[in-house]
Amino acid sequence: MPKNLFEKEKQLIHKQMGEKLIAIEHVGSTSITGIKAKAYIDISIEIPEEILFDEELIRALASLNYHYFRQAGKAADYMVFVKGYDLNGENEQIFHIHMCPPEHKMLDQILFRDYLIANPEWAREYELLKTDLATQNKNDRSGYRMAKDDFVEETMNRVKEEKRWGQLKS
Repeated sequence: MPKNLFEKEKQLIHKQMGEKLIAIEHVGSTSITGIKAKAYIDISIEIPEEILFDEELIRALASLNYHYFRQAGKAADYMVFVKGYDLNGENEQIFHIHMCPPEHKMLDQILFRDYLIANPEWAREYELLKTDLATQNKNDRSGYRMAKDDFVEETMNRVKEEKRWGQLKS
């Protein structure tokens, strides 16, 4: 089901952005089969650096009911778009877009996803962590995200180590 939702949204986004995007990927827990996840669809979009924070691009996604935020990133600012929330706190299907240029740290989400897909046991560890953290940080989205940082860092270290060994074997 999440895969189908992503594919439909991807088509809408691609129609609005056209050739402005470099890549669009389904990331986040709903992109990892076999683990529990909130019904949010997280999307990573890579764009050329010259259109980062472009007003025309922001308006194009606003026409799809996305709300724009400029996010301060660990390495550099990037664009965030959200859809599915309303003023009453109720929601419909929720989408989060993280949009950034090539080489941005946020694109590590793709490597993180790929590692968890390739390592189901590690993905289950992530699922357990997220379940515990969701209970501990019930009304604190920022605290929840920050509490996952150590796991994400450990996973990315594993990715780098596998790449390093992969290069030595070649």
